[in-house]
Amino acid sequence: MVAPARGAQGRGVAWPGPALPFPRMRCYTWNVNGIRSVARKNLLPWDVCEGADVIGLQEIKATSTQLEPALSDPPGWHSFWHSAVKPGYSGVALICRDKPDEVVTGMGVQEFDDEGRVIAARFGTLVVVSAYFPNSRDAGARIGYKLAFCAAMERFLDGWRARGCEVCLMGDYNIAHQPIDLARPKQNEKNAGYLPEEREWMDRYLLLGYRDVFRERNPELAGAYTWWTNWANARGKNIGWRIDYCTVSSALAGRVSGSAIHPTVMGSDHCPVSIDIS
Repeated sequence: MVAPARGAQGRGVAWPGPALPFPRMRCYTWNVNGIRSVARKNLLPWDVCEGADVIGLQEIKATSTQLEPALSDPPGWHSFWHSAVKPGYSGVALICRDKPDEVVTGMGVQEFDDEGRVIAARFGTLVVVSAYFPNSRDAGARIGYKLAFCAAMERFLDGWRARGCEVCLMGDYNIAHQPIDLARPKQNEKNAGYLPEEREWMDRYLLLGYRDVFRERNPELAGAYTWWTNWANARGKNIGWRIDYCTVSSALAGRVSGSAIHPTVMGSDHCPVSIDIS
């Protein structure tokens, strides 16, 4: 890989040659809650995410230099890692079958980039983003940081769209948008991930033209969750939250041929979510 060059958005890596055509691909997002943890369980993302072309990971909790070569650079894949400055914390990655035309690590905002929360890959005019949104924490202790991150994400996506790209924002948003998106909405109205300010931002984000295709196509589907607490057999009882998403810019929505949640894939307290772009 060539040495990275500073781009207009975050820190970019670009390869020479013509842009790829707008591709067909199956993209997955998965908060692995530690890449080394799923590796110890023999549940590597590129093995369990069936038919994947791009896999976005969150909470990798490691730097690529801490990983064995087969994990940091899996054979047959192109891997890109953006870790937090703080050891063992946060971090995102993109694992791609085809080499992207461009990779950007971070959003160009130090307070978020130091926590390793965003990485993006461009394939022709399609940009796939893996993002780990902050947790607003108990009593909304970090809600200001969370909302500032959300605003920065809007600007980041606007920058790509100004370049003529469509975007797929995959990741752990740490937000359950509507009552149908969690098992116990009433009990969680004052809890992180379901605070009014967070839900209002999701309203705003969708009004900007981004599409939650899974919910649009499954408007009444209850029990479709992506995260479960480790307490009290919550996953076995399916007492969960839908906080992991693959949303797309409006012009891309018509090319989405499938959107799914994969709760049978174990290894983390989250499960993968996929989207097919045809």
